[in-house]
Amino acid sequence: MKNLTSLITKKDATIGVIGLGYVGLPLAIQFLNKGFNVIGYDVDNTKVGLLEKGESYISHIESSQIMSFVSKDKFKATSDESIIGKMDCILICVPTPIDEHRVPDLSSVLSTTKTISKNMSSNTLICLESSTYPQTTSKELKPILDQSGFAVGKDYFLCYSPEREDPGNKKFSLDQIPKVLGSDDSESLKHGKLLYESIINSVHIVNSTATAEAVKLTENIFRAVNISLSNELKMIFKEMDIDVWDVIDAAATKPFGFMPFYPGPGVGGHCIPIDPFYLTYKAKEYGMPTRFIELAGEYNNIALDYIVNSILMAINKFSKKSISESKILLLGLAYKKNIDDMRESPSMFVYERLLKLGANVLYNDEFIPVIPKTREHPKLEGQRSLPLDEKTISGFDACVVLTDHDYFDKNLIIENSKLVLDTRNHFKDFNSSKLHKI
Repeated sequence: MKNLTSLITKKDATIGVIGLGYVGLPLAIQFLNKGFNVIGYDVDNTKVGLLEKGESYISHIESSQIMSFVSKDKFKATSDESIIGKMDCILICVPTPIDEHRVPDLSSVLSTTKTISKNMSSNTLICLESSTYPQTTSKELKPILDQSGFAVGKDYFLCYSPEREDPGNKKFSLDQIPKVLGSDDSESLKHGKLLYESIINSVHIVNSTATAEAVKLTENIFRAVNISLSNELKMIFKEMDIDVWDVIDAAATKPFGFMPFYPGPGVGGHCIPIDPFYLTYKAKEYGMPTRFIELAGEYNNIALDYIVNSILMAINKFSKKSISESKILLLGLAYKKNIDDMRESPSMFVYERLLKLGANVLYNDEFIPVIPKTREHPKLEGQRSLPLDEKTISGFDACVVLTDHDYFDKNLIIENSKLVLDTRNHFKDFNSSKLHKI
């Protein structure tokens, strides 16, 4: 029988990462950098094929980095579930979306857990990292894993540790971000703590998996509520001819009691637009209202409508054209700056709404050269990013900044545009009659 403690301590444990997306792949790289062997499992054969060739599909992860581990046989990517039995520690990093009715979709988590249960060996540590509602690990995963015939805390170990990956953030590497960890038995907690302490500088222990699950939701509910508040303030202050960004920057000089959140075209990414509604769903089981969460979701949708309406009015006022006569260049499709992640991006929703209104809409985003297939925006699949040069910019009635990528040449845009509509305060240091904040 394998000694899991010894394997982890000596870094002889084989780490299994299930789900090789924006969370799973960076996590796999982190374990590889710390000296572990890693098996990456994903049902997406396209991802597996690229990784087998040492190629990255995430902009902030270099292909050379992956190739170095593949060539040394330190990293293997596969879609063969039988290899799960060779994993000593299994980290689940699969998507947990919501449907059109904001109902959590745990199908990927549950199907993954069933696959693990059928294939895992004894003395295996399993940790869920995907965002979910409290009690998922204890009430959804554990019963499935128990079907393996193994007993939790004795034959296998079960934890929850919410991912805190922040793509494109150069201030904090993964090992610098404290890791929250919860388990419902002491042996599982011991093994989970030992594993994460081998790759993360600080591990914060909470008293249960449900508490750890609640931590992740709380973090993103906090952000969703405050971003929605900043969007509401923007609309109010706009009517008063007050620059909301100046207000927030000034308020942020207070060294205590205030944290700045900035407005924009809405919220995007996998976490902020989705995680809060996992708690809303679970709270209904206890008959508890979630008014702040629902109001935040409502206002962030209002923010989208406000941006679209502001574009319409600006074009009509300054270009003297109807929306159906207008050519609009959207600058940035990613949900935040300097990454290639389009998940729940408000830019995509703006894009589609403008098209429905009859506008001629194209985009520039070097991080997204071609719009891939998406569930929410199938009609935009295959659209290509235009070059950001004088000819392109001058050919449009308006340029709309939706994502404030650092590579945008502000002088080039201002000098060659007929009209610049800025939703991110990207041009805060510029003063031009062409420039309008919305």
